Amino acid sequence: MNEATSRVSEQRPLQDAEQPAQTPGGDSVTIGFLPEAPSTPALITPAGPGGDLPGWLRSNRETVEALLLRHGAVLLRGFHAGSVEKFEQAASALCGTLYREYGDLPREGESDRVYKSTPYPQNLSILFHNESSHLPEWPMRQFFSCIVAPHSGGQTPIVDCRTVLARMRPELAELFATKKLCYVRNFINGVDVSWTRFFGTEDRAEVERKCAAEGTSIEWTPDGGLRTSRQAGAVLRHPVTGEAVFFNQLALHHPSSLDPDTRSALAEICGEQGMPRNVFWGDGSVIDDALVTEVRDLMDRESVAFSWQEGDVLVIDNMLVAHSRSPFTGPRKIVVALGDMTDGPDSPTRRREAA
Repeated sequence: MNEATSRVSEQRPLQDAEQPAQTPGGDSVTIGFLPEAPSTPALITPAGPGGDLPGWLRSNRETVEALLLRHGAVLLRGFHAGSVEKFEQAASALCGTLYREYGDLPREGESDRVYKSTPYPQNLSILFHNESSHLPEWPMRQFFSCIVAPHSGGQTPIVDCRTVLARMRPELAELFATKKLCYVRNFINGVDVSWTRFFGTEDRAEVERKCAAEGTSIEWTPDGGLRTSRQAGAVLRHPVTGEAVFFNQLALHHPSSLDPDTRSALAEICGEQGMPRNVFWGDGSVIDDALVTEVRDLMDRESVAFSWQEGDVLVIDNMLVAHSRSPFTGPRKIVVALGDMTDGPDSPTRRREAA
């Protein structure tokens, strides 16, 4: 941790009321919290109109990084109106290399570094998850920006993964830490993204090569689909703070996340192993619905949410907080960017380096 980060981290917690702050770049901003979310995200607003957000971020990157490590998320509000171009500039100011190869989200317009948010029925929730935590590589930084605010709902709730783990039953936390998880995914045309889009190729041999390199098992299905399975940790340590975090996609991938009718129909058509997404214990055994419900209820209780305003930019540390999406009405446009890619301690690359 650098000197500037350490200096901010040692300060007393910010008060609920916003407080002016003179930052190293010379621009005055106000740092505080939203009334409805008094612990995270940290809220930064310009002291005057017409603030240069990318310029401010470039000059004050260490301040933002310190706030992220402490609170898990930072909301930048009031710097500009909703704009994909300005959002990309702001994200690039914090992450020089934004991820260009994410197959789970559709691209936004002509940009190869900005994505649309997950296309999912607007009357349903997307449950809490850490982005790409089921994959061998994930972003440490995830950016969201509101281009068009919905008429109602549509929040992006967040929850501190340190708090979730700390308030979980000790025996359950130990179970997740030791047994790990196994994610099974079936790429079924018309149900989820196709394997060709996800892997960016129509060459089966290339898919097989990529999966072998990252330690993912695959099986080609008779209907031309693809089934992948991968073991991953459920409890990891943050590479900078060293804190233990509940880092996974249990709630999102487990079939209990589906409404009963959809789950029943998919199980009848596909079977348990054929579900578009599923998650088991690391040894392949089934995770009880009641256990997942317990975890999901805990995350809901500890979460915070705020209503989007057009132009908002939310930056999260993807290992310190998980995010979700609330149902909404009316048009809603939230765009996404990913950066600071990293891999976990169980990745094949790190295992080879340690050998």
